[in-house]
Amino acid sequence: MKVSTDSLDGVLLVDKGEAMTSHDVVAVARKTLGVKKIGHCGTLDPMATGLLILVIGKGTKIQDLLMSEDKEYAGTIELGKTTNTQDREGDVMEERPVPDFTEEDLKKAFNQFRGDFYQTPPMVSAIKKDGVPLYKLARQGKEVAREPRLVHVYSYRIDGVALPEVDFTVVCSKGFYVRTYANDIGKTLGCGGHLKALRRTKSGKFDLQRSVTFEELKHGNRQDLVEKMLTLPEVSRLRGA
Repeated sequence: MKVSTDSLDGVLLVDKGEAMTSHDVVAVARKTLGVKKIGHCGTLDPMATGLLILVIGKGTKIQDLLMSEDKEYAGTIELGKTTNTQDREGDVMEERPVPDFTEEDLKKAFNQFRGDFYQTPPMVSAIKKDGVPLYKLARQGKEVAREPRLVHVYSYRIDGVALPEVDFTVVCSKGFYVRTYANDIGKTLGCGGHLKALRRTKSGKFDLQRSVTFEELKHGNRQDLVEKMLTLPEVSRLRGA
């Protein structure tokens, strides 16, 4: 559906690549589209790829609504190594041998993190303590107490096992930290673990089918990008609102 370029209002789905922040994607979108009023729904760490929802113009009014929806991720846990960030970008704090786990062993560990449970946010997160993001305190070598948060895992799937690596897919609630999920599963298995790779594949009713790549966003034709945007009525229909 064609969207007027005079006043851009809507949603653009971007397939974020590695080694860039969600803010980087927003900055490029502002430049390419010539629109200042752009936000994103749900931060992806630089190492994570996949679906980043950009809300544009009047679309920013539904930002909180879209952020509150459930997410689907595909990831890889590397067992045997615990890092200070709970992912591959951190320093290895401890190494342990990885037993010859069966898929049944792995399922028992994953099953402990289904339905409602409490998750302690990692220090490397955007949650604020006295107005300061935790990741800034973590960079200073500080660690502060974090309040556990109620999260929900609707379903998971073990997609592949090539120890020490385990590929999985998880469908979870807003505010869920997949890094912490990987860390906790490693701890439950007794050998430790961290998140080696992560890709967001769905958020609410949105998936990657209508997404544009970061390269398309940065170097593509403005009009082509505008035509790939979802209008606000389309978003409403898609969500069944």
